[in-house]
Amino acid sequence: MSKELLNLRRAALLGSAATLLASSFTGVAVAQDQSGDDEFVIEEVIVTGSLIRNPNLVRSAPVAVVSTDEMTFQQTNVAEEILREIPGMVPSIGSNVNNGNGGFSYVNLRGIGSNRNIVLIDGQRLSPSELNGRFDLNNVPLALVERVDVLTGGASTTYGADALGGVVNFVTKRDFNGVEMNAAYGVTEEGDGDTKRFEVTMGTDLGDGKGNAVVSIGYQDSKPVYQGDRAYSECSLGSGNGLCGGSGLGPFNTRFGNVNPTGTDGGNLALGGVQDDRTFGAAFTPFNFNPFNVYQTPFERYNIYAAANYEIAEGVEVYTRGIFSRNVVETIIAPSGAFGDSVTVSLSHPYLSDAQRNAFCAFDTQAGAGYTPLFTQAECDAAATATSQSDPNYREVDTQLRRRNVEGGPRISEYSADYFDYQLGFRGDITESISWDVFGSYGESRQSQLQQGYWLKSRFRQGLLAGPDGCFDASNGCVPVDFFGPTGSINEEMTAFLQGGESTVVTKFDMAQVKGVVSGETGWTLPWASEAVNFAVGGEYRKYTGAQKSDLLSKGGDLGGAGGAAPDISGGYSVYEGVAEFVVPVVSDASWAKSLNFEAGIRYSDYSIDADTNPSFSTTTWKLGTSWTPVDDLTFRATFARAVRAPNIAELFAPVTTNLTNLGDDPCASVDDNGQVVNSGPTGVVRDVCIAQGAPAGAIGAIPFPAAGQANYTGGGNIDLTPEKSDSWTLGAIIQPAAVPGLTVTIDYYNIKVKEAIAQPTPNDALDACFDNPSTSNPACLAIVRSPIDGSLSGDEAVVKGLPLTYSNSGNLATDGIDVTVSYGHTFGAVDWNSTFAGNWTNSSTFEAVTGVSGQRECVGLYSANCASIQPKFSWNWRNTFSVDKFDVSVMWRHIDGNAYEFEGDLFEGELPNNLGYANFNKIGSYDYFDLSVRYNVLENVSITGTVSNLFDKEPPIVGNDTGSTSYNSGNTYPSTYDALGRRYGISAKVTF
Repeated sequence: MSKELLNLRRAALLGSAATLLASSFTGVAVAQDQSGDDEFVIEEVIVTGSLIRNPNLVRSAPVAVVSTDEMTFQQTNVAEEILREIPGMVPSIGSNVNNGNGGFSYVNLRGIGSNRNIVLIDGQRLSPSELNGRFDLNNVPLALVERVDVLTGGASTTYGADALGGVVNFVTKRDFNGVEMNAAYGVTEEGDGDTKRFEVTMGTDLGDGKGNAVVSIGYQDSKPVYQGDRAYSECSLGSGNGLCGGSGLGPFNTRFGNVNPTGTDGGNLALGGVQDDRTFGAAFTPFNFNPFNVYQTPFERYNIYAAANYEIAEGVEVYTRGIFSRNVVETIIAPSGAFGDSVTVSLSHPYLSDAQRNAFCAFDTQAGAGYTPLFTQAECDAAATATSQSDPNYREVDTQLRRRNVEGGPRISEYSADYFDYQLGFRGDITESISWDVFGSYGESRQSQLQQGYWLKSRFRQGLLAGPDGCFDASNGCVPVDFFGPTGSINEEMTAFLQGGESTVVTKFDMAQVKGVVSGETGWTLPWASEAVNFAVGGEYRKYTGAQKSDLLSKGGDLGGAGGAAPDISGGYSVYEGVAEFVVPVVSDASWAKSLNFEAGIRYSDYSIDADTNPSFSTTTWKLGTSWTPVDDLTFRATFARAVRAPNIAELFAPVTTNLTNLGDDPCASVDDNGQVVNSGPTGVVRDVCIAQGAPAGAIGAIPFPAAGQANYTGGGNIDLTPEKSDSWTLGAIIQPAAVPGLTVTIDYYNIKVKEAIAQPTPNDALDACFDNPSTSNPACLAIVRSPIDGSLSGDEAVVKGLPLTYSNSGNLATDGIDVTVSYGHTFGAVDWNSTFAGNWTNSSTFEAVTGVSGQRECVGLYSANCASIQPKFSWNWRNTFSVDKFDVSVMWRHIDGNAYEFEGDLFEGELPNNLGYANFNKIGSYDYFDLSVRYNVLENVSITGTVSNLFDKEPPIVGNDTGSTSYNSGNTYPSTYDALGRRYGISAKVTF
């Protein structure tokens, strides 16, 4: 049997070859025998999904596998890119979106949430990177990764809480000897988005083969790709009208009160900055924020990985592993400003023209059309001369301010993240068939966010309270700010006062754990089996601690356009656990069963929360599985697992604050973000409800939709949360027909349900809870708090609390589907052909935020603010690799099925501006991408690989900029799902000696 076929056969026997994404896969670590023949010796086994390490036992859980070759052909720069390509995986927040991305990259298995899976290295849990308990994939040492195993479904019995969606296990190279150097460079066809990666790995045996030590050092740098540098994203397209527009908060339209730019009618005072005479009511010009955003976030990383093991006594080994990385990410978004914040305008302000002052005096925010002026003309004229707030002639107006800080430049956040995780353990043999393993580890993540370019709310409020002699309070260097003139009227001195320096938020998370396992054979064999019953029993202790510390500017919510306050958070919890697993070979070599195995496991966990009330809870998880091989060519497998996820530190301890969420519609609103009146406004009981929520009666018919598709919401942690529960099961088969040597086919059905899910209602859920049954006595209606000035759900978070979106155990999640893989290899003369196909069909993926109230929302094949990341019905990868002598030529075909807008028909369809052609924002057709890779083995120890990604330069689908969540819908498309960079070229070299 060839080496390749032997490896494939062993992979299938281990039950870990559910997805073979490369031409070769090793299910266990292997080495060539010293005699030089083709026999392989098993050195060490890392089995994903079980504490039992016996490689001879067929497992029941399907595991998707990505090999080193696949990573080489992909020209992968970060681990998140590897996982994103696996069919059935749903993109999480990564490097392709900068608004809302703090520099971290996560994995979202099956679309049930990036916080519902665990990332492992060599089967061991690592410390999370942030307060939501997620591990940052940027910390994975790619140079040492041998393969990536992805186990879908509940794995809490083996690995503890959080593994509802499954686990991702990065298996590193074992017993590394020599030196390996890797260098890679990539660039788009447009000449931007340069990426560079360098790695050096060194390893050697210790003490005449008693141990081994390895260290890997790496550096990576990625340059930005701006949306303004692509024709399809240089202009923000309105999803409802297809027009080149953007935010209603721009440089040419300072606004006070409502956003209806028609002068004072309807309760609005809009200042057109292009007017030299400084009168209200100039034409509306939207602000195009796209050129400030990026499709590739600038990123720099340094990382070190070191590991060693040594036999300190006969049958006793000490081992250690350390990871350190430093990531620096710079995110850039459009300029900040005043986004409907409450302000008081002095009518003696030195930059206020007579016409503008008269408009303010004639303005009544509570009346709208048919208003009664605030002040008489005589009072208004006298107010212009007031030099202080104690002057009898002094008058002021309470209103809202909308003005973007174009003069001050974009908002810039620099995230610096330091991560380390250190492990020390001992393992050895109790008998020839039973071993023990005890280790402890401590990991810590520290991220510092430095924010620049933000206006301070306290200062633009202070800059509006001024008279002819300057600010009424000039103790901090206040200068009157000209919010009433054209772009450029806010000069450098005003900008320096408004921005007031930098702000810092520091987040720290650490985890300490101790774990011990005894495993091996019991020595007891069933009469019909040839293998003994295998077991593993163990105990664990983990302690989690997290904190967020903000300076006064961030903590107090003083940064204009920051989305709300960043309050201090502090908390932690600990857990004691006991676990047992068994694999029972039932039958071997019978006429009806070449093998029949049964496996089971159980874990008990006891949690203690660090809180004043000291709440605690316990959970029990368990799993059952079976594999049956009736004939050599066919294996059936099935699993059932109960898993849990404990609430994380952010969900438990985050204070209740008001922030921003995505929302494009509002039953009370009439004026869109471009200033156009699109309906006459609510009537009857709906009108009464809008007023009961705080909207002025005079604003009805002129209430704006959420600014830039974002509305205020109020929510936070809940110390009374309890663990959510999951039931998952799989049923599948492995087919390896002897009649077709080299062919392996797997098919697996999966079904995952999460009950009592920790969830926040979606924005539409909060609105539906009210407006599906509108009443001024409906608590769901009264819980919504609107602006008292213009009735919108946007504005000053101290006043406009918006939608109530609080955490509770009220949610339900469910998904099911089928994975299919086909792997085949054949030799045609001098050409070796290896073909691997991995496909996924997702039948359903539903989310219910509030059981029995919000309803099951289906998100497969749909996109919207409710269905954040795209999850297609069908997706597949098909790689074909042809090898001739020193050359490998590999082609990857990636397919993404078509998708549709959740509320199909509501979005734009027609000809787009700027020669972008025809588009239908309500639908995205199926997409096919092709990647070409060529590898040349220059010498036995030198290889060069070149890759062209998106070979045919296929542009992404255009759906507008406010179709969905800003974490995924950016630059008029979904850049984490579809390629927004265009054709890219990559070259890498590997040298070993």
